[in-house]
Amino acid sequence: MGGTLLDISGVSVAFGGIKALSDVSLGVAPNKVTAVIGPNGAGKTTLFNVVSGFYPANEGAVTFDGVDLLAMPANRRSATGIARTFQNIALFPGMTVAENIKLGAHHLLRTGLLAAAIYLGPARGEERDITRRIDETILPLLDLGEYRDRSVSGLPYGVQKRIELARALVSRPRLLMLDEPFAGMNTNEKARMSQYIARIVAESDLTALLIDHDMDSIMTMSDHIVVLNFGRVIAAGTPEQVQTDPAVIEAYLGEE
Repeated sequence: MGGTLLDISGVSVAFGGIKALSDVSLGVAPNKVTAVIGPNGAGKTTLFNVVSGFYPANEGAVTFDGVDLLAMPANRRSATGIARTFQNIALFPGMTVAENIKLGAHHLLRTGLLAAAIYLGPARGEERDITRRIDETILPLLDLGEYRDRSVSGLPYGVQKRIELARALVSRPRLLMLDEPFAGMNTNEKARMSQYIARIVAESDLTALLIDHDMDSIMTMSDHIVVLNFGRVIAAGTPEQVQTDPAVIEAYLGEE
């Protein structure tokens, strides 16, 4: 799979006698939006969990920019340039928007525990650099500046989803994995989130891999779509190719 940032090759995952993934292969091209779709139980989240390191693969290989991810523990994979959001919001309600976003950069800190605890010079400098990046880059990119110093508690759901996205971005990832970014949103919120994801990929030299069920959003914003059904890849291609694929229509999209 030449010209890809993330290569997934022949991955199989079984839980007891149940095969969640069977010989799944796909490539994620750099600076593009790749979506993985399929019915409930198709294996989408399992695939994400293999890449993130939450689930082991029984067979196959996963490489990120040539690095063997399956040989690496989960807690080291973010350092390679991978960030992930989750379907369920996990913000800290007692903290401000800026403070929540800043938590996403904790693994980038190079100062030791003692220096951070007593806020010595190097720790202070690192914190200042992260704050500057949030204020000058992250908040404007996602139109969150007006919420900077507000508690996340009580903010609109769509805004909270953008805050989670910002928290992932502050770690400077090259691959952003989005787990159902449109879940729970109304039509307007979905449209705005689609625009933000497209803007991030266009302006941040970043690659997006996402799973979701909202076909309007997926078809509008994706460069490449992979379709899973019962743990197997049944189709892959552009949105136009996937929409007209007979196997996809039968398994997922349905006849109009």
